Amino acid sequence: MPYNSFIAGGIRDLLAHKLNIEEKKMFGGIGFLLNGNMLVGVWKDSLIVRLGIDAYEQALMEPNVKEFDLTGRPMKGWVMVEPEGIEEDDQLKTWIERATKFVETLPAK
Repeated sequence: MPYNSFIAGGIRDLLAHKLNIEEKKMFGGIGFLLNGNMLVGVWKDSLIVRLGIDAYEQALMEPNVKEFDLTGRPMKGWVMVEPEGIEEDDQLKTWIERATKFVETLPAK
């Protein structure tokens, strides 16, 4: 199953004003990088969000959120938000803002 292009389009729209954004095919989906660091992505119908270890633990307690695990080895600091968790535009925007807050603390690649 290819990634959901509707979600990817929503991400593009929300990141259109931001500098140093790059799109890259990854994980069998698409990733959006900020300053060379993965920010968010789309895998099938789910949103991939990079939050860092501290915010990751709290996010896992939220509805429609699970560990980002495609291989049987979860990636700590990353979550997957199921489609029900991003049905509204403001939900997608909030996840992108949360990821941006963390990724902006990382050194550029």
